[in-house]
Amino acid sequence: MLPFPAFAFVDLETTGTRAQTDRITEIGIVRVDCASASSPPRVTEWASLVDPEAPIPQGIQALTGITDAMVAGAPTFSAIAARAASMLDGCILVAHNARFDYGFLKHAYARLHRSFSARVLCTLRLARRLEPEARGHGLDALIARHGLETTDRHRALGDARAIWSFVQTLYRDRPREEVDGAIRRLLKMPSLPPQLPPDAIDALPEAPGVYLFYGDNALPLYIGKSVDLRQRVAAHFSQDWRSETDLRLSREIRRIEHEPTAGELGALLRESELVKSRLPAHNRALRRKAEAGVMELVEGVPRFVVAAGIGDAHLPGSYGPFSSKTAMRATLRKLAAGHRLCARRLGLEHRGEGPCFARQLRRCDGVCVGDEPPEAHDARLVAALAPLAIPPWPLQGIGLLRERAPDGQRVDVHAFRNWTWLGTAKDDGELAELCEAPPRAAFDLDVTRLLLRRYAAAALPLIAVPAAGTGFPA
Repeated sequence: MLPFPAFAFVDLETTGTRAQTDRITEIGIVRVDCASASSPPRVTEWASLVDPEAPIPQGIQALTGITDAMVAGAPTFSAIAARAASMLDGCILVAHNARFDYGFLKHAYARLHRSFSARVLCTLRLARRLEPEARGHGLDALIARHGLETTDRHRALGDARAIWSFVQTLYRDRPREEVDGAIRRLLKMPSLPPQLPPDAIDALPEAPGVYLFYGDNALPLYIGKSVDLRQRVAAHFSQDWRSETDLRLSREIRRIEHEPTAGELGALLRESELVKSRLPAHNRALRRKAEAGVMELVEGVPRFVVAAGIGDAHLPGSYGPFSSKTAMRATLRKLAAGHRLCARRLGLEHRGEGPCFARQLRRCDGVCVGDEPPEAHDARLVAALAPLAIPPWPLQGIGLLRERAPDGQRVDVHAFRNWTWLGTAKDDGELAELCEAPPRAAFDLDVTRLLLRRYAAAALPLIAVPAAGTGFPA
């Protein structure tokens, strides 16, 4: 009856909803082996309570009926892992909201330092595909709509039987080719959250750009970039489920938007800009960093310049950039220890009389007590800071970097000045506007670091702005 030789209908009961931290309390499997289309399938059932080695919350006990007392004498997952694996071996894993059950199994085996993988069929998505007009596709709705006979609802084996019964009902009430085709299509797709349309991945290009995940609100949940948008977005919803962030996103996401770029650099720049302007909840690492800045030397003494105070021409000749003043001070402490510099002269100790603490330990050359001239100390500081010096901008004014799309159909020109990004142009008019616009205070820690890394690696092929009338760089 089924289009593949073996299916395992699986349901788990757990202590909660987080696969990384919660544990399995019961497992139920209905294995269906289909020898041939003409013979009835062989059905094997197995279930076991599982000691989660942690308390079961009262709300979960009330829902499932599984209590701490019931699992106290049950085997741990490590004791049943081999049996479960043998029941699942060679099968398509079938579950309702399959990402949940598959994620728990992946993490349970990973805690035993064992890998687990399977092709997964979600009956929630199957119901949505075959019954799009129906109201509700949860297991209770399917049981009521199709009159499925069930026992022990919210127990693992009872729910696994209900899933198997639902699939049998589909084959009884619909043409076999229709059900087979739906299953085959779903098995070829990434394990998308059920609230996304089936073509959400297919609508994305296999090209560079940025993507935005949205929930119920106007602001995005997450913004990312890739040289292959379709592949990268699909990876968020892969059945491996390695990331806790991806797990949360799969629950909250409702739609996906994307913006194409010519290449990787354009995607990196646009991602940084969008994250800082739209402040998505799950992009903490790239969120606006108002505390970022650079270091200047004023009469030999380090001074931190916060991002808001960095103008268009401020970066060359300074040091850094640093994510915060605290980060700058930590760097200075390391340099002081490694180069016998004076912490008091560096502003790392309160000014006072007598030797600094390092001088008392004979780890400072003594500028604090007059044993070293300030000029000599400051020269040693400049030498120690040399690897952190932001180099002069290599052009007289604006520098352009041309980026061509892999298919050759799109060319973007990124404009930079003094290690800041001015914008990206797609034609002559946009380029002229960028070049004529007044300077903007556009310090962005991530963009500046990106440009400096590429420049140091000789991977920043800047060209000067073309003369008036010469047109967009080809």
